Amino acid sequence: MPVIQVNLIRGYSSGVKQRLCRRLTDATRGVLGAAPEAITVFLHEVEMDGYARGGRARAPAIASEETPEDRVRAFLAAMEARDLEAAKRHLDDGFIMAFPGSPEMTELSELIAWSRDRYRSLRKTFLAFETCDKEDHSVVICHGHLSGEWPDGTTFESVRFIDRFEIRDNRLTRQDVWNDLALTLPSRTTSV
Repeated sequence: MPVIQVNLIRGYSSGVKQRLCRRLTDATRGVLGAAPEAITVFLHEVEMDGYARGGRARAPAIASEETPEDRVRAFLAAMEARDLEAAKRHLDDGFIMAFPGSPEMTELSELIAWSRDRYRSLRKTFLAFETCDKEDHSVVICHGHLSGEWPDGTTFESVRFIDRFEIRDNRLTRQDVWNDLALTLPSRTTSV
């Protein structure tokens, strides 16, 4: 029965503290194999004037209320609405994206131009989101089904997809996409 105790400078929101407890529970379960209900997490808070590092009082770090999943969802919603300016606000300067049959792209305008001959519209229905924290970034994977219209106006639906995002400093740095669009119309001559 693992018991985890964390000391924090007072000042983090309830949402951030609960997210920390969930993530510590998930990490402990993954490493030790303990059942989540057997893992206890205690957060102990100290006042700012009761903490010093290097002999100097410190303020708590600023923690984002937005999770990596929130950032990915907001980006994908902006892309579906074709609000490219809103979508760009989620991207790091070095953002890279790759889609089935595409070269790596760095600008949303490249994606729009590349997809223009492949489909007229595209909507995503999400089945799940998974977040994994790495040493210097987070990875968010979402999967579900695509629906939309081909350039000739015929519709498609229930096409599987997986998107994998890397997020550093709350900015999207990479998107890799896999889907079965090419299998939906086997007679198509262009890659989708």
